[in-house]
Amino acid sequence: MTITQLKYVLAVAEAKNFTKAAEKVFVTQPTLSMQVQKLEDELDVKIFNRSKKPIELTAVGVQIIEQAKNIVNESDRISDIVDQQKGFIGGEFNIGIISTVMPTLLPMFLKAFVNRYPKVNLKIEEMTTDVMIERIKKGQLDAGIAATPLEDEFIVEKPVYYEPFVAYIPQNHRLSNLKEIKESDLIPDEILLLEDGHCFKDNILNLCKTVNSEVDDRKFFLESGSFETLMRLSDEGLGMTLLPYLHSLDLPEKKTSNIVQFSKPYPAREISIIHHKNQLKIQLVEALQKLILAVVKGAIQFQNVKIISPQKA
Repeated sequence: MTITQLKYVLAVAEAKNFTKAAEKVFVTQPTLSMQVQKLEDELDVKIFNRSKKPIELTAVGVQIIEQAKNIVNESDRISDIVDQQKGFIGGEFNIGIISTVMPTLLPMFLKAFVNRYPKVNLKIEEMTTDVMIERIKKGQLDAGIAATPLEDEFIVEKPVYYEPFVAYIPQNHRLSNLKEIKESDLIPDEILLLEDGHCFKDNILNLCKTVNSEVDDRKFFLESGSFETLMRLSDEGLGMTLLPYLHSLDLPEKKTSNIVQFSKPYPAREISIIHHKNQLKIQLVEALQKLILAVVKGAIQFQNVKIISPQKA
């Protein structure tokens, strides 16, 4: 049994196809098939049911795949240990970013990171916090950028900035003439929200709980995956919405007049780099944290913030 064979069976289990798996690990299909067969012969079991389309794992194959993931992940850590000892910043680095952070933060740091650390092979994916945590725990992701606190015993959180919420209030709205608003000004049932799965929605719902309003008289229920959609609906007189501060900086000039800040202490979300408590690519995590701190420092200069949790209450 070899690490290479285990990597091949993991590729097949993920792709559910020998040809696609071979492409993923950069070998020919006959080579991959031969190595998988050799492993099955050595173990005297069938890992895959090849009669199914797509290919399925056998009952024992499911257990083997789970153990193979652990073995391959731990073998990769040997290289991480050596890199850490040498202070080397390079190699594979897979990170996830939540969707309400990705569009604004990524353009701020990506080019600088790539230029500063050319030996890093960076792979970035947009995903929800729940998926991010699951993949970090499975060793499929080195780090993530998410709203915190998460309160997970296996996850380390390294805060990088605190991003205030701002209100998008259209003309003729009851709050449109205010220079700043208070949490007590909010009426929960008139706030247009992102759809389920977005932790920013949970931030807002937790913020609204401070208003102690139990009445919901709205005439329609709508949840969108897009801040742009929520702003357009607000412009149509269907309510107001709340945005992350960095998102408000990218708005066209004609919409910036609709942005109203909260009074102090500013309700805000905490954005952190998260990773597994046993993560060994700390030099890469720290390099990313330092760079993000540097680029965001000039954009967000709010003091006296109040952190709103992203966790469902």
